[in-house]
Amino acid sequence: MTAFGDFYRGKTVLVTGHTGFKGSWLAAWLVRLGARVVGYALDPPSEPSHFAAARLADRLTDIRGDIRDFAVVRKAVADHRPDVVFHLAAQAIVRGGFSDPRLTFDTNLMGTVNVLEAVRGSPGLRAVVCITSDKCYENVEWHWGYRETDRLGGHDPYSASKACAELAIAVYQDRRFQGRVNPNGPAAPISSTRAGNVIGGGDWAADRLVPDAVRALAAGRDVVIRCPSAVRPWQHVLEAVGGYLWLGALMAREPGRYASAYNFGPHGGTRGVTVEEVVRTILDAWPADRSRLVIEADRSGAESGLLRLDCSRAEAELGWRATWDLGETLRRIVEWYRAYYRDPGADVFALTTGQIDAYTAAAREQGVAWVG
Repeated sequence: MTAFGDFYRGKTVLVTGHTGFKGSWLAAWLVRLGARVVGYALDPPSEPSHFAAARLADRLTDIRGDIRDFAVVRKAVADHRPDVVFHLAAQAIVRGGFSDPRLTFDTNLMGTVNVLEAVRGSPGLRAVVCITSDKCYENVEWHWGYRETDRLGGHDPYSASKACAELAIAVYQDRRFQGRVNPNGPAAPISSTRAGNVIGGGDWAADRLVPDAVRALAAGRDVVIRCPSAVRPWQHVLEAVGGYLWLGALMAREPGRYASAYNFGPHGGTRGVTVEEVVRTILDAWPADRSRLVIEADRSGAESGLLRLDCSRAEAELGWRATWDLGETLRRIVEWYRAYYRDPGADVFALTTGQIDAYTAAAREQGVAWVG
């Protein structure tokens, strides 16, 4: 199926963090689109992992390196001269920020600076898309969705590190800065993206709701949740990844127009769904006689209770909108994991690309702009 104007076919695309959950879905979609994918990341962050299960190391150029190592990042860019860069490499767990705040800031802030420095002046580069997080907003737990112009900040290391990354990105986006550091010509456009809580098959990270629930169900254990009433902008991983791909294609097409920040959130705008609702829906779709829902209230204050996004800018400027509602999202997630656990050693690339094709078909039926 043609998507994103067939822009990525034959292009060299660098994906940092390609061994992670979201990065591996992005890499798989790019492979499906006919791109030459170059990945730069540490080893997969979990065992099992979507990256390994989909055997992506056999389907792309797999470079293992630390995003904090500027010399190695710069060499990867110089060796492969990408057309487009998607920067996802990060310390991606909120609770991980409390256990190692220095690593979190070093990875999420200086890792971003390293990428932006490495690509500065790279010949042939047409777009840089930096993926941060919806947690970059200073969360005052109001009922309105955060907009791209709202205050950045954070009361925990992860959120604050993402806000810091956004400030660094804004410097590199600024034409005055670019004029000083790129006197020989204009730099490639740079954008930042702030997605809601991304869920999907193939995520086995610790301290994430869906992976924790799936591990419990697969083992016949009770599903334990900490913050049942917490509200998040849940969305399938393909919603966010599709937004990144479309933004990258548009930036390359019109370099001066889209170098900005964009939210990507779930079907239904600012509506949020609680943790308990999500888990009960998964339990209904994955019957397990031995597993019950158990609530163990978390009073640590590590995570906020309410977070919503306003995605009207992406809808108005990019023609992007979410495709699957939460019911379809959770159905597809259960479908993916149950297929995996029926045969844990199988190559799940076809399962993954099958869901990509189904998502693309649904987007086409709804007339979403990136499907042509």
